[in-house]
Amino acid sequence: MGRAVKEKRDRRQSRTMAEATNPAATSFPAPTISLPLGLDIIRTYSGALICMEILFGGLVWILVASSNVPVPLIQGWVMFVSVTAFCCSSVYLALFLLGLADRINTDWNFMDMMYHFVALLFYFSAFVLEAAMTSGAYKQHVNSTACVLRPSTNIITFLDFRQYSINVAATIFAFVVTVCYGCSMFMGFKRWRK
Repeated sequence: MGRAVKEKRDRRQSRTMAEATNPAATSFPAPTISLPLGLDIIRTYSGALICMEILFGGLVWILVASSNVPVPLIQGWVMFVSVTAFCCSSVYLALFLLGLADRINTDWNFMDMMYHFVALLFYFSAFVLEAAMTSGAYKQHVNSTACVLRPSTNIITFLDFRQYSINVAATIFAFVVTVCYGCSMFMGFKRWRK
């Protein structure tokens, strides 16, 4: 009698052990991460570039917003890109700082390259629009006798000196952020190809 109960219990244990090792749950590959987790990411070039993207992207956001957005159609896109990229880069950096990237099963090298590629495209378009809007600033001529002057460009924006100066600074920082995203994409591409 004791032997039959023991065999039944052994069969039940072997069944539960077989159910515990579900082949579908163990077939996913481990996440592919070349970047270090924790504070060590800030010591790498990629981590430093992400910090620069956040810092200078925040400056673009602040500068465009402080110029009172004189051309909302163009600068609305610049604001959207700068705010979105600022938030996404902050979340991306937080995933690595907190070590959560190790818990998500994905190819982080590919995700890094694709994120920076999309951000580069968006920021390049924002930089070009901000530069075009700033270069089209209308400068009034004091000694002009004509009522209406034909501008040398197709874009005309009426900015006072303060708004013009702020938009020049925003254009420069948008260029710096675009270069940072380009360098991050290049480094991500090299890690992905390994």
